[in-house]
Amino acid sequence: MQLLALFVGLFAVCSALGGCPAWSSQSIGSQDSSEGNRVSGAGLLSQGVAIGDVSSQRALLWLRTDGAAVVRVEWAPLPMGKQASTSAAVSATQSRTALFKTEAETDYTLTISLEGLIPSTRYRYHVVVGPAESSQPQPSGKPAATGEFVTLPDERTSAAVSFAWSGDLGSGGRCRQGVNGYPIFDVIRRYNPDFFLFLGDTIYGDHLCPSPPNEPGADFKATTLDAYRLRHRYQRGADALRRFLSGTPVYVVWDDHEVRNNFSGPFDEHMPAGRQALREYWPIASSLQDPHRLYRAVRYGADLELFILDVRQYRSRNGDRDSASKTMLGAAQLAWLLNGLRTSTATWKVIATPVPLSIPKGGDRSVPGNDGWAGGPDGTGFEQERQVIVDTILSHKVKNVVFLSGDVHWVQANAYDPNQDGVIDFHEYIAGPLSAPPGRFAPTQTALHPTELFYESGYHNFGLVRATKDNFHVSMVDETGQERVSHRIAAQ
Repeated sequence: MQLLALFVGLFAVCSALGGCPAWSSQSIGSQDSSEGNRVSGAGLLSQGVAIGDVSSQRALLWLRTDGAAVVRVEWAPLPMGKQASTSAAVSATQSRTALFKTEAETDYTLTISLEGLIPSTRYRYHVVVGPAESSQPQPSGKPAATGEFVTLPDERTSAAVSFAWSGDLGSGGRCRQGVNGYPIFDVIRRYNPDFFLFLGDTIYGDHLCPSPPNEPGADFKATTLDAYRLRHRYQRGADALRRFLSGTPVYVVWDDHEVRNNFSGPFDEHMPAGRQALREYWPIASSLQDPHRLYRAVRYGADLELFILDVRQYRSRNGDRDSASKTMLGAAQLAWLLNGLRTSTATWKVIATPVPLSIPKGGDRSVPGNDGWAGGPDGTGFEQERQVIVDTILSHKVKNVVFLSGDVHWVQANAYDPNQDGVIDFHEYIAGPLSAPPGRFAPTQTALHPTELFYESGYHNFGLVRATKDNFHVSMVDETGQERVSHRIAAQ
C-alpha cells in the first residue's frame, strides 16, 4: 500500500508541475510488430489486463492487483478508425463502473462487466487503481491500464470476421523461456484477429516445468487452489501473452490440464479448485443462477454463431462403456446445443469442442478409457452422444456447420459425410499446440465417413479463420507466421 500511495503522490506532483506525460495504447487487434499495448503503471497491474467475452452490448475486463486495492473502469466510445493518444481522451467519460475492491479471497483478481455498449463501436477504457483504504482510486494522474476494444456487430448486420484459435500452452516442459515467454502470441497478434478462441489447456497444472531451461516458478504439480492459481500467474509472466491479452479479445474454455490429464469433472476431487482458478484468471461470462457454467454462445453479426462447449465438467467416466446414458456434455448442455443448432439464423454454425470428433484418444492406467468423442476397441468413447448431435444436423438440415477442436497436438482437417449420400454435411479443423511437444498420430476413426483434407505435425501453430456470408476460409499458421495449409468452404 505504501508503494501505491507513493505512485499516486508522484503523479500529483507531476500534475502540479504542469502535467504528466501523455500515455497511449495500440487498439485491440492492432497489427503492430513493436511492443504493442503497454500496461501503464505496471507495478499496479503487473500481470496486465485482458478483455474477453465481448458481445454487441457488453465486454468483460479482467485484472489482478498485487495486493488489496480499489479499482474503477471508465470508458467512452471513439470514432471508428481513430485512436486516442492522451489522457484527455476520456475526459468526457460517458460511463464508469462503481468502485470494486480486490481481495485475497479471489487472489486479488477481478472480472468487471462493461454494460450498455453499442454494437460495432470502438471504445476506449481506463483502469484506475488506488489503495484499498481509499474512497477514490487514483483521483488524478496516470491510469494503471488503458486500451481499446470493438463491440461485435448485432445479428442483423452482415460483417466479415477474422479470428484465431488454438490450445495447449506449456506442456511437456515447454514452458516460459526468456523475456517474451510464449512468442507465438506475438505472431497471432500480427494477423489482427477480431478475437482469439482459447480451446483449453491454458495451463498444464499436472506437468512439471523444470528450470532450466524454463523460467523458474512452475516446477511442481498443482492439486490445491493456491497451486492452480500460481500456475496461471506463471503463464501471465510471459510478456508476449500479456501484450496479446491487452490487444485481442479472448473467449476461453478449459480442457483437461487445467485440472489433470483426461479428468471427468463429477468424479475428480481437484475439479472445483481447478475450475475456481480458471474462473479467477480469465474473463468468462456466466449467469448468477449458474455461476460455474462455462459453455456459452457468441453471435458475431448475421453470419457467425459460435457454440463453445464444456467437455469436462459434466462428463461420465471415460472408462464407462459407451451407451445412451453416457455423456460428455450433460443433459442441459446437450439440449442447449441441439436447440441452438436448430434455431440459429447465422450463416455459419461453429462448434468449439476442445476434444476432436474422430481421433481415438486412449487413456492409461490412472484414467482408462477413450478421452475424445471417438470410440476405441475397449468399447469406450462418447459416440452415441456424438451421433445425437450428428442426427440433429442431418434431420433438421442444418447447413454450414464447422467444428473447431484441438487437444491432439497436430493440425488436421476432415470433411464428413456420415449418411454417405455424397454430400459433405460438416467439417472439422484441428489446431494446436501453442507450446507443447507434437502429438503421436492416431488414425482417424471412420464411423462418420471422413475425408482427410490435410494432416501435419511437428510445429507449434494456431488456426486462422476468415469468414464472410459466402465463404469460410481456414489456414493453419506456424510459430514463424507461415501459413502451412489452408482450406475454403463455400456457404450452402
